[in-house]
Amino acid sequence: MVGHTRPAIPVEQVVVYSHPPATFEDVATLSASTKSAFSPGGPAQIDKVVERLKVQAAQLGANGLILEGFSDAQTASLGTGVGSESYSRNTSVGVGVGGSFGIFKKTGMGRAIYVTP
Repeated sequence: MVGHTRPAIPVEQVVVYSHPPATFEDVATLSASTKSAFSPGGPAQIDKVVERLKVQAAQLGANGLILEGFSDAQTASLGTGVGSESYSRNTSVGVGVGGSFGIFKKTGMGRAIYVTP
């Protein structure tokens, strides 16, 4: 919290800004994240993070949100493997297969602001 909170407002009233408006009052610094499997995610993951930031801003009574950046990080990975082996008196054969995928976390930062109507 860096400013004064106000009564909560509907999320639909929170306006997202890529650049600060001419006059505003800082309310809070916010962060939100989402997880996805296989890849860091694209626009859909960014939209989820922005929506979560808007919900936080609305709960503080902030009617604006200035986006400050996004980042990706791999937080975990899952893997598995299977193998089989066969042999006889003169030969042997072994086969193995494995695979893994990552779990990624997209994080967004923003500032909740109050813009005077």
